[in-house]
Amino acid sequence: MSFNEELPDTTLAPIPNLDTSDSPHSKRVLLVWDAPNLDMGLGAILGGRPTAAYRPRFDALGRWLLQRTAELSVTESSTLEPEATVFTNIAPGSADVVRPWVEALRNVGFAVFAKPKVDEDSDVDADMLDHIELRNRGGGLAGVMVASADGQAFREPLESIAATGVPVHVLGFREHASWAVTSETLTFLDLEDIPGVFREPLPRVSLDSLPDEGAWLQPFRPLSALLVGRQGVS
Repeated sequence: MSFNEELPDTTLAPIPNLDTSDSPHSKRVLLVWDAPNLDMGLGAILGGRPTAAYRPRFDALGRWLLQRTAELSVTESSTLEPEATVFTNIAPGSADVVRPWVEALRNVGFAVFAKPKVDEDSDVDADMLDHIELRNRGGGLAGVMVASADGQAFREPLESIAATGVPVHVLGFREHASWAVTSETLTFLDLEDIPGVFREPLPRVSLDSLPDEGAWLQPFRPLSALLVGRQGVS
């Protein structure tokens, strides 16, 4: 079950369009959001599909990015441009359901990279890494924020960027991103600590602080996912 139908609050003024021209005097403050990965993490925390109170508000995330850009600009001689992109998969037959969410994201200033979900190899990780690499060419990044818990895909590339002096934040849920929480070169920020991203506190359960009566930890995916791509295999 995907949570991509969550809608940002578009009642406030939209974030202005970004200047995407390639200028030697400008740098990007880049945010990329791994929707499939974070959908899975949020579902694990909630134990199912989120209600409106537990859906991320991308308008609040956009304002945080603007604030972060302003902070970085204090020590930069170049003009800084914020840029935010949500990377997502579109399952067959789900376009009509996902379309309002995609349009709402674009309305608050986010770009969207959408890729058909045809098999287990249709992940958007490589596309996210390609986008980060493109923006980083020639020292074009003043900061990068990656919203994902996928350490296998992102840890080494992000630590390499951080080693060049570019500030790198990993956004996500601390339960699922220990690789970023413990990193000496990456800065981890829990999404719940960004003002306004969630309307209500998430009902989180930590293995380090379980209630006396115990707690249920839901699977990240249904068992039926084990059969995907294996039809016809004896």
